[in-house]
Amino acid sequence: MTVFGVDAVQSAGTGELVVGAKDIVTPLARELARERGVTIVVASAHPPSSPVTANQSLPPAPVAVAPVFARPSSNGSQSPPAPLKPPAPALYRRGAPLHPAVAPAALHEPRTRRPELPSAAKSVGRVVVVGAGHVGMITAMKLAEANIIEEVVLVDIAEGLAAGIALDLTHSTALLGFDTKVRGVTSLAEAGAAEFVVITAGRARQPGMSRTDLVEVNAGIVGALARDAAGISPHTVLLVVTNPLDEMTHHAWRASGLPANRVIGMAGVLDSSRFQALTGLAIDSSPSSVRALALGSHGDEMVIPLSQARVGGTTITDAIPQAEVTALVDRARNSGAEVVGLLKSGSAFFAPGASAARMVLAMATNSDEIIAATVCANGQYGIADGYVGLPARLGRTGLREIVELPLSADELASVRTAAARIAERVADLEQMAAPA
Repeated sequence: MTVFGVDAVQSAGTGELVVGAKDIVTPLARELARERGVTIVVASAHPPSSPVTANQSLPPAPVAVAPVFARPSSNGSQSPPAPLKPPAPALYRRGAPLHPAVAPAALHEPRTRRPELPSAAKSVGRVVVVGAGHVGMITAMKLAEANIIEEVVLVDIAEGLAAGIALDLTHSTALLGFDTKVRGVTSLAEAGAAEFVVITAGRARQPGMSRTDLVEVNAGIVGALARDAAGISPHTVLLVVTNPLDEMTHHAWRASGLPANRVIGMAGVLDSSRFQALTGLAIDSSPSSVRALALGSHGDEMVIPLSQARVGGTTITDAIPQAEVTALVDRARNSGAEVVGLLKSGSAFFAPGASAARMVLAMATNSDEIIAATVCANGQYGIADGYVGLPARLGRTGLREIVELPLSADELASVRTAAARIAERVADLEQMAAPA
């Protein structure tokens, strides 16, 4: 058995490289052969025989083909190829460095730089995602893939975590076709000023733990981050993802000192998507055929106004029996806990991360779509003040407008009840955070 390396391909020019059935051609040699148009031919040790007629002469015996990198001996004859010493470790172990004795010279020679493809037009300079856990990682990935942001920066206090994920995402640029810069750092100061800051940092919910159980520990994290973000980027828009979402969004607004329109919570997009997905499964239809908005709180007071929900062009209660619709609403409301129970450790991250990215992209593009978001009401729906999930249009400066839909009396009462319950929990949080 002989190992054929890049030397053999280089010696072959643009012809053929003949190897034996048991010989090994290194991956680097195969790659170089493809680049140079060299055909690798495997010589058969026992060529198939064919019938010979009486008047037919036997074909000439095959001539042994010497490997092209065999060196002539002192008497002019071809000597058998010398084995590679030492063998390249990269042949056997993924990630191993190629031994210097067999490293191809071509790897060390300057290569002609390929012309760079024109980058996609970028409408946003920088988005910072705080927290390089699962939710932050998915958020950063979806934002980078959109290819409308110059730079996405992941921030996490764990040394190397954000940088490692950022490098991993960067490795996928050619695969996924984007050229967004992705960077990972350990502080907001290192990240620099940003147009949007997404806060995903905080403790994740564990089985048996409610969102409210997280209030005290996550309030300290979110409050400090909101203050720092506003200090570094006074014109930024804060998008809060950390649970308990409604209380943390209000707390981030107070801590940051930013205008209320620049502090928004991600909840309704996620809950709406969950309801759409579950309904699609229930009726064996595409979730995109389902139209619904989840309002109120990101928890027990979640409200899906069925008067506004549609399946195709049909009111959802006309398309699905009322009992099934009620069960779907309940399951969507408790979907986060359902995922936590199945995972046993940690909480949902694919849908939350995608939802956060969707909101940032809606703001970045000044989208005219109506989406559900946790925003600060100012008289809309009869809610005088405070954060609650409502239909909204978003833009580059955050909240553009709260859209007032014609809800039924019961639906409107449920949304107002959700706002009142959130206000009670916020008051408890502020009392807890007040200095003794």
